[in-house]
Amino acid sequence: MAKSNGILKIEGTLENLTFYKSADGHMVRTKGGVSRNRILNDPAFVRTRENGVEFGHSAQAGKLLRMAAGQLVFKAKDSKLSSRMLKVMSGIKNADTASARGERTVSEGIQSEDGKQYLRGFDFNQRAVLPAVLYAPYEVDTATGAITIADFNPLQQLRTPQGATHFSLQSAFLNLDFGTAEYAITYSDVVNLPTNSGIATQTLTPSGVPAGSGIQFYFLLIEFFQEVNAVQYPLNNGAFNVLNIVAVQ
Repeated sequence: MAKSNGILKIEGTLENLTFYKSADGHMVRTKGGVSRNRILNDPAFVRTRENGVEFGHSAQAGKLLRMAAGQLVFKAKDSKLSSRMLKVMSGIKNADTASARGERTVSEGIQSEDGKQYLRGFDFNQRAVLPAVLYAPYEVDTATGAITIADFNPLQQLRTPQGATHFSLQSAFLNLDFGTAEYAITYSDVVNLPTNSGIATQTLTPSGVPAGSGIQFYFLLIEFFQEVNAVQYPLNNGAFNVLNIVAVQ
């Protein structure tokens, strides 16, 4: 695969070259390869088929987590979230040490501590990662999903984007079963404050413990706004918003 730097930005196929546009610019790659029928039936491609099954499963697991987090992801994500999460899910799948090659799953891999560790601290928006925005220590109550930031001083402990006049904090508690694709999520109230607000302890407690018996995820969402004529508008369409998985168990 190569990047096209020419003056003409074309898309389509020319002889054995395929030109296409991606998030990284205009790309070019060679056309052709092994036929689909051969890949599906030739014993020489058994490893390819195994990898394909596991790849598809990992992609579905990533899609399931994004869908389960729902409205949170809509508020804080980057353009490469799907591919980044696919890589993480593939790592979790590899943590499945009980299944045969070609049958390893995220639902098994995430039962281990190694599997869970892949998603601890995962940021949905690489442009705004939690450690670079929030400089205050916090505690997570895994029984209730509550996140507490003691004696929080936004002026000194929050990296505020230029133009922001307000910010908000919200937590969420997700119970997700990758095996059955069932999930439930609860949210805390939104705490909205001026960026120059005083020191205060902020406790974000979800409305309850979500139903189910899957893996438990704990999220922290930070949004930034600019107030104009008493109306708050998302700053730069949410480009500076943070969504982080602060704990997994």
